[in-house]
Amino acid sequence: MKNLYERWIKISLIKRIIVGLIVGVILVLVAPEKASSVTILGDLFVGALKAIAPLLVFVLVMAAVLQHKKGQKSNMKLIIFLYLLGTFLAASVAVVGSFLFPVDLILKAGESSIAPPENIAGVLKALFMNLVENPVKALLQGNYIGILFWSALFGFFLRESSENSKKLILDVSDVILKTVKTIIEFAPFGIMGLIFNSLRTSGFASLLIYGKLILLLLGCMGFVTFVINPLIAYFYIRQNPYPLIMRCLKDSGVTAFFTRSSAANIPVNMNLCENLGLDKEVYSVSIPLGATINMGGAAITISIFALSAAHTLNIQVDIFSALLLSVLSAISACGASGVAGGSLLLVPLACSLFGIPNDIAMQVVGVGFIIGVIQDSCETALNSSTDVLFTCVAEFANWRKEGKAIVVERA
Repeated sequence: MKNLYERWIKISLIKRIIVGLIVGVILVLVAPEKASSVTILGDLFVGALKAIAPLLVFVLVMAAVLQHKKGQKSNMKLIIFLYLLGTFLAASVAVVGSFLFPVDLILKAGESSIAPPENIAGVLKALFMNLVENPVKALLQGNYIGILFWSALFGFFLRESSENSKKLILDVSDVILKTVKTIIEFAPFGIMGLIFNSLRTSGFASLLIYGKLILLLLGCMGFVTFVINPLIAYFYIRQNPYPLIMRCLKDSGVTAFFTRSSAANIPVNMNLCENLGLDKEVYSVSIPLGATINMGGAAITISIFALSAAHTLNIQVDIFSALLLSVLSAISACGASGVAGGSLLLVPLACSLFGIPNDIAMQVVGVGFIIGVIQDSCETALNSSTDVLFTCVAEFANWRKEGKAIVVERA
């Protein structure tokens, strides 16, 4: 059994994931009913990642702050700047794309039991309230803003503790990392179950109805992924950014696409950062922070849906309003992780810029849920892969200044 496992992990993870994808598609085509129990593999995989991720973030951030020495260089300021810049540029791309390729929505009456935030103050309030939530509750509910705040605070005061106490925290951190790596090794089985369940329950029929909207969303996300992000990366590392872009997409984006959860993908991203040789003290903070505030995909979703609603209702949007929408979408997207329903529930907030009534805005949200399978998957893949990308860019920029070679090996 041990030899079988060792042979299994020697095979490239990406190759194993591709095999899992193919098997999942074949099963849904050949035996959709008989093989329905396969879906439990996806549920187990996502469940395991979501269960371990809060504890992983809590311990790693605490360990990183604990080990950080006064005067030691950190790339966090640059990483946070890149997160915010990337989110704003993504919103701007979506606004330009919506002007060039306007989309009419098929609005249907629908109800939602989830109340969207009324204004930007509501989003920011929710964000800050999450910051001071009970630390135990934050861990149980996966509130990463709260986890980051409390773990950083605990780590800061643990600096004054004994060496034995510090060693205990570091040992626990290593144990959790090994556990995460073991879970990730079973990603092919999890993704096989996820793709099977996705195709079996939703299929492609509902997606074809809103083909133009999906193409606009994917086009903007693709433009950000393969044009905007590489330009940002090149500005800082001064070499071909595409090997790094592709590595982040393969090792982070693919998993995020199927889990549809930035939180669940945190362990995957940390594992990738370790493989790329990044500073553990930095990425253990930047990756969970990115899962909370680096929301380029969400900014695209919010902007496109709001402008599509305006176009459908024949509302003329001027340049100033479009620019304001980019800023609002970027700020709102940074709080998307703290709002029930995610980016789609922030669409009414953006719609309010154009005087669109809340009941119509919620119909737009309903359209979003119809195409949510592909919209949410691509949005999460963009968000999560960019977390790693910008963390890499910040560190590689320092490497370049120090004359250290930047080599990104193929997965």
